[in-house]
Amino acid sequence: MKPLKIAMMSLTHGHTRKYYQTLRDNPKLDWVASCAEDQRAKDVYDLYQTGVPCYLDPEQMFAEHPDIEAVVLASANSKHMEQVRFCAERGIHILSMKIPTFNMEEYDEMIELCDKAGIVCQVELEMHYNPVVLRLKKLLQEGAIGKILAIQATNITLSPVWAFPWQGVPEDSFGCRVPLKDGDPRFRGGALCDHPHIFDLIRWLTNSDFDYIYSQVAPNLRKDLQVEDMLLANGKMKDGTAFLFDPSWSRLEERIPVPAPGWEVFPKRMEVNLVITGEKGVLACDCFGPNVYHNGAPNDRYTVQYTYFDEWIGLIDEFVDCCRNGKQPKINLRWHKQTIQAMLGCYESVRSNQPVSINA
Repeated sequence: MKPLKIAMMSLTHGHTRKYYQTLRDNPKLDWVASCAEDQRAKDVYDLYQTGVPCYLDPEQMFAEHPDIEAVVLASANSKHMEQVRFCAERGIHILSMKIPTFNMEEYDEMIELCDKAGIVCQVELEMHYNPVVLRLKKLLQEGAIGKILAIQATNITLSPVWAFPWQGVPEDSFGCRVPLKDGDPRFRGGALCDHPHIFDLIRWLTNSDFDYIYSQVAPNLRKDLQVEDMLLANGKMKDGTAFLFDPSWSRLEERIPVPAPGWEVFPKRMEVNLVITGEKGVLACDCFGPNVYHNGAPNDRYTVQYTYFDEWIGLIDEFVDCCRNGKQPKINLRWHKQTIQAMLGCYESVRSNQPVSINA
């Protein structure tokens, strides 16, 4: 199969660095160009010496590389709508970062634009391709623990705001400035907006959708943030499965400008853990278990180097297959929409201090 000619836009998302390796090393891709959001993003990009030309104007990038077939939207959530319009007008396939938009009118417009242009729009939620999660899914399908009764999951990390400032700006992360609740000085757009994975995974593992959800926020660990960094959500799926989620920024970080080993204060900078309780038993998994710990840079203290399996291989395999063969990806805009609606339900529950029904 001919490699897919691909580019990147903005380069301001927390997953951007991973694509510098993936787009270069995956033989199914031909990485031809990048376009930075601004000079600061380009300066950081230049540190990685990819050898791939980087522009500051997307019009110039496409003019110089008219053969581009697909684009990774590695941008702030608030930029996705205009970039989807830009790509749809040119018939360019899209691999979008994990929150296309929190605005449901924009979401519907994205679906309409992609349908009309006949392009693939895959939402990047790499946990679906994690080997531990795939093994868990297989065991559940084989009935290893019988009918699922409850799922407890964590998606906890350090905060990316110090290296990717837009994630601490409500207008850029959530899309507009909405107070969390009366009397709270914080706004929507923090840790919840960074951690959709477990909300998406429970729908995939149960083949069910959200029924209702209840969420609360805690006082922030980081007092200078405008957005939330600690919260919990619980509720039930339509099939009766109960859930409890922790999608917090509860790991403290060194505020270094470019992410690297040593960014974390606690030895593990992220944990995605699932505990599935069924009628016949319990399954537990640590999706980022394999690590190497060492004393080293930048502060001569306990530091982690992740050695987990590469979820981006399966993600890219599916994206290229869909682009080349006219298929719909597993995590497409229509399917992912209810995940976003559930996250909006969390914010509404925080505001009202009441459970919120999620309409499919």
